[in-house]
Amino acid sequence: MSTNKTVIVTGASSGLGFTIAKSYLARGYNVVGNARTMDRLLAAADKLGNPANFLPVAGDIALPATAKALFEQAIARFGKVDILVNNAGIFIAKPTVDYSEDELEAIVATNLKGFFYPSQQAAAHMAANKSGHIVTITASLGSQPTVRVPTLLPSLIKGGLNQATRALAVELAASNVKVNAVAPGIIDTPLHSTDEGTQNFLRGLSPMGVMGKAQDVADAVLYLTESEFTTGAILPVDGGAAAGSL
Repeated sequence: MSTNKTVIVTGASSGLGFTIAKSYLARGYNVVGNARTMDRLLAAADKLGNPANFLPVAGDIALPATAKALFEQAIARFGKVDILVNNAGIFIAKPTVDYSEDELEAIVATNLKGFFYPSQQAAAHMAANKSGHIVTITASLGSQPTVRVPTLLPSLIKGGLNQATRALAVELAASNVKVNAVAPGIIDTPLHSTDEGTQNFLRGLSPMGVMGKAQDVADAVLYLTESEFTTGAILPVDGGAAAGSL
């Protein structure tokens, strides 16, 4: 399959972002990948086979200049931007009293500002074109906290992003710009400990008793950006955790 459409993916050098970028490339999209450093992006590009339609743009996504550069370089290279995937984020789970000031600032910078500035650029560009999709990766815990994992800061920001998704969807609906979110639960990545006790605990956080795969999240993103009548949706990919679990 080939297309002349272009997608920007933040946090594209590893994890969910890498899988999302790879999935769009497999469908013939132009992909503009962002990460904090060019070294990480070039390493990701090498794993992807250094495709000509992958454009690396390095920079701190918490800065408005980075968001502006992403869109300027994407438009200069590929003509326009059809999809923005706000994937970059950090997740720190710990008791509320143990969070540090630095951790608060980091989560606000990457998860909140890293959503706002790219979405602001996308809103202007896509509304002018009367077409586009914005998808944000939030978290299942943003909709349904659990007593088993203390997550005040992630719940604060990710829950807010869920509501911001709905607000932006309503704002941009008349411009034919669809705005949605994917809310993953526990996804099996190399970041998790391979200790059997930890693995069993993580699997137990979903009613299905299994962890999801990065491709499960990528497939949900693809579904949303291929739908022309879905906007304002928060799509859980969490094995049923948001439906209710202890």
